[in-house]
Amino acid sequence: MYSTHYMDLLMQNSPWNLIYFMAIPVVLAETVAITELLLPFADKRSNLIKKINRVCGILGGIAFAIIAIYFVPNIVVPLASNGEFRTWVDAVAIGSYVIAAIPMILLALLNVRALWRKASEAQRSLVRILLLAAFLVFSHIAMIFGMVDPGITGYSPDKATSAVSAPAVEMDHHHHHHHH
Repeated sequence: MYSTHYMDLLMQNSPWNLIYFMAIPVVLAETVAITELLLPFADKRSNLIKKINRVCGILGGIAFAIIAIYFVPNIVVPLASNGEFRTWVDAVAIGSYVIAAIPMILLALLNVRALWRKASEAQRSLVRILLLAAFLVFSHIAMIFGMVDPGITGYSPDKATSAVSAPAVEMDHHHHHHHH
C-alpha cells in the first residue's frame, strides 16, 4: 500500500506537521463554521460568538496564507515540474488542499473589512457562508483523496521512476511507527 504526498506530509515530523497543516487550521475553520451556525441564534447583546467567529476567521486566513506560501514553492511546484504526483489522486489531494486556502484567506480579508466593505450585514453573512462552504468542500476533497492509496489508480514506485528521465528520489513508503 502506498500513500499520497498529502498523507506523507502529515505523517512526517510527527506530530508537528499534523499540528501545523491539519489541527491548527482546521480547528480554526471549524470554529468559524460552528459559530457561523450559532450567529442567527445569538443574543444581540452578547457579541462573544461574533468575536470568536471573527478572530478565528482572521487567524484561519493567516494560517492558510502561511500554509499556501509554504506549500506552493516547496511541494506543488517540485511535484508538478518533476512529474512526481502519485497519479491523479495525489494531484487532487494536494491541489484541493491548496485551493481550500483561498476561501479562508478571503474570509480573513472580509473579517478585517479589506473586502466587501460597503456590503450590508446580510450580504456579508451570505459571503461568509459561501466562503465557508467552499472551504469545507475543498478541504474535505483533500482529506478524502489524501487517504486514498494511489496504487489503486496505477501508481507504483517502479513505474514512477522509469517515467522520469532524471533519477527520482523516492520517499520512504514504509512508515515505521515507533511506540514508546
